[in-house]
Amino acid sequence: MARYGQTFRDRIVARLLPPESAAIDVVSREVGVSVATLERWRAGALAAPGTLTSTQRWTPAARLEAVITTAAMDEAARSAWCREQGLYPAEIEAWKHDAIAGLGEPRAASAVEARHDRRRVKELERELHRKDKALAETAALLVLRKKLKAVFRDGEDE
Repeated sequence: MARYGQTFRDRIVARLLPPESAAIDVVSREVGVSVATLERWRAGALAAPGTLTSTQRWTPAARLEAVITTAAMDEAARSAWCREQGLYPAEIEAWKHDAIAGLGEPRAASAVEARHDRRRVKELERELHRKDKALAETAALLVLRKKLKAVFRDGEDE
């Protein structure tokens, strides 16, 4: 019997519950867990509503979609939408800040990181080349040693 970690189970159950509500047979095929097991996990999550918070049920794609959906709404409409979905407006704001933070300024840092990465790759290639040469030299010495032993043994036989 396979054992699955709690985080794995929570992630799969989150896909089965709203807002994503993925088909259980599709999820079963994708993750390689039987339909009966997935049904049991989902029933357990629904029976104990405190185990999964509303934030854990929302996948990152669904969170982004919720932020986009509520972006044009006024405060009253956003609050009504959040009540329908079982969320707090503060969660939507937090998701919005997370999405904006994910789109930060990577350009300046990436140029410096790329230069360091290229330097590191060059050092590693140099070290690899040096080790390859040492290995080839060691192999050549072993072959020569074998040949010398073979030659001197043939001389002893005569």
